[in-house]
Amino acid sequence: MEKLSHFNLVFFDYLSFALYILLLSLIGYYFGKKKKQDSSDYFLAGRTLPWYVVGSSYIASNISTEHFIGMVGAAFVYGICVAMSEWANVASFSLLIWVFIPFLMSAKVFSTPEFLEKRFNLSVRQFFAVVTIVSNIIAFLAAVLYGGGIVIQQLFNINLWTSIIIIGLIAGVWSIYGGLKSIAWMDVFTVVVMVVGGLLVTILGLYMLSGEDHSLVSGFKVMLERNSAQTGIWKEVVEKNIHNMVGTDHYSRLSLIQPVSHQVSPWPNLILGVFTISIWYNALNQFMIQRVLAAKSSYHARMGIVFAGYLKVLLPVIVVLPGLILFARYPDVLNLPWPEIRPEADKGYIVLLQTLVPAGLRGLFIASLFGAVQSTVSAVLNSTSTVFTLDVYKRMFRKNELDSHYVRIGRWSSFVIIIVAIVLAGFIGKLGGSLFVYIQTLYAFFAPPFAAIFVLGILFRRINGKGAIVSITVGFIFSILLKIYIQYDAAAPSWLTPFQMQAIVSWLLCVIVCVVVSLLTEKPRAEQVTDDLTINWKKINIFEDLGNKWYKSVILWWLIFVLLVACLVIIFF
Repeated sequence: MEKLSHFNLVFFDYLSFALYILLLSLIGYYFGKKKKQDSSDYFLAGRTLPWYVVGSSYIASNISTEHFIGMVGAAFVYGICVAMSEWANVASFSLLIWVFIPFLMSAKVFSTPEFLEKRFNLSVRQFFAVVTIVSNIIAFLAAVLYGGGIVIQQLFNINLWTSIIIIGLIAGVWSIYGGLKSIAWMDVFTVVVMVVGGLLVTILGLYMLSGEDHSLVSGFKVMLERNSAQTGIWKEVVEKNIHNMVGTDHYSRLSLIQPVSHQVSPWPNLILGVFTISIWYNALNQFMIQRVLAAKSSYHARMGIVFAGYLKVLLPVIVVLPGLILFARYPDVLNLPWPEIRPEADKGYIVLLQTLVPAGLRGLFIASLFGAVQSTVSAVLNSTSTVFTLDVYKRMFRKNELDSHYVRIGRWSSFVIIIVAIVLAGFIGKLGGSLFVYIQTLYAFFAPPFAAIFVLGILFRRINGKGAIVSITVGFIFSILLKIYIQYDAAAPSWLTPFQMQAIVSWLLCVIVCVVVSLLTEKPRAEQVTDDLTINWKKINIFEDLGNKWYKSVILWWLIFVLLVACLVIIFF
């Protein structure tokens, strides 16, 4: 791929980036200036967030270098099927809106580990809290910092370690200073910048492909034609790598539905993936669900997720189409040896910025990339300190201190966590491979056991704490053994190679273990299966607070969201 040795900037680039940092800082200062001595205010924004802040912050926390670097690179290699990692969220978002939010909100908890203690027992809470802290640091913070470091390194020719340190320290400031309220309101501004900047890159990329026609329509047609890989070098490179991508004789880059052996998007994941990685990420993952817990009410929590759903519909235009554009323009990258293709593809978005964005506008794109990193780092940092302070430190060491003491511990733990993540981030590159695949593989390991017990615990009152803790333990042991089996046994079936398929098998085992152990042991106590913690199938207690006017109806806007995704899936089936 063509690329410049550095990123040439002019006065207006520096000005636009400086204005972004200034406005972001003013927002962070304004919403964080009130002394945060109350735990609810610091960790949950005083439960005051309206729906548009909940939704914006939810998405800003989600979008990061995994998308602008990892997902663009994955789309470059595998095609449009990568978009299903966004559009398939319609299922988990729907479960979150209709099944999980009513109980998470009515339980009045600070964190998902706290909810799991109320529903199961203290052991489940502590187990999940520890895993949350470890996964947040390794799978989120370190990976995001590494991806952001790559961006800064390639744009400005700065040492990778220096780049990671700069991003980590700058992004961590507002999380430590202002707590969730500062972060959430900053995210509203960040999402606007990211969407505008991302759309402009896609538009410029399509104009590049259009040639002399200089129209978006012709550029889009060229992109589709070349990604269909029916002729020329595009056909050659796809045929060369079919066995690495899917292990079949035919491969369609423009299909969302892929064979079971596909390395990143096997079709069973579209059905069962919602119950494995997606539920854990969207409903149990503290740095995502913390925005929901901070909503004004159940209505604002639900409408926030509906709004986030519309942003998810738009997201592939920003982070998948650029990958298809790159394949249309630089198909020769897939002529490299397979182990070199994915790391090279991860550089694709930077190449688009370097070659397409004119001087004067580059500051805006730097701001959008920095915003993607900053918002996720701040979100993960704040949520990790929340779990450490309230679910580990408070429970195990100092139970009866003043709120100001826990706020202080939250700030100090944030500082320590960001330092640890910075150190780990510097070593991720030595692992090789794709950033997107690295992150998704970690998700597939951490998610299935907790996703299984969470869903079962809300839907069925007979599930108990013993079933949950045995299921989690068996799930982790099984996942490790499964990894070893696939790695070292040449006879392992090809359909088990994709990380999503491993997650599905692990999840199914955890469900069976949880149900069997629960049925063989005593029933949960009455206070563990109240209407605030589980579904009452006689009352179906999930339809309250859905909006008092038709145009504010959660049902209406949710249905439109579902139909939009259904249409997209049908078009690219």
